[in-house]
Amino acid sequence: MKKLAALTAIALFSLQLSAQEADVATLELKPHASNPLGYDKTDLSVKAGQKVKLTLNNTGSVAPQPHNFLLIKTGKEMAVGAQANAMMTDPQAMAKSYVPDASKDDILAHTKLVMPGATETIEFTAPAEAGDYPYMCTFPGHWLLMKGVMHVTK
Repeated sequence: MKKLAALTAIALFSLQLSAQEADVATLELKPHASNPLGYDKTDLSVKAGQKVKLTLNNTGSVAPQPHNFLLIKTGKEMAVGAQANAMMTDPQAMAKSYVPDASKDDILAHTKLVMPGATETIEFTAPAEAGDYPYMCTFPGHWLLMKGVMHVTK
């Protein structure tokens, strides 16, 4: 009887883990193969409040260079971009992965700076409010072109 109860508990736990894993949005971004200042995807879709596992895979570009990923609050793209530009004179910018300190409240998730040939995976929870959330690379000169939108739906 104890063995049956233990097997049942293990089976239920496994089912719960499978259900949780199924509710994770697994996304991958790369630099665009022919446009070194673009992501390969400019539209991503997730559900509001969904767990997200995003991998920035910095391979396959015609002009290898560092990139990052920042998910930004709606309406804050220009402010974060301007602060990223200001980091060009910051001697600590590389150590900060070109993630602007002044924008911390406007940045919902971000990777570190990912060097050519490397990858980084981050996990975060999608915003609870449906909407279109911009994402961008803030390595110097990239944010105006290397960007996209994460569509968060109910």
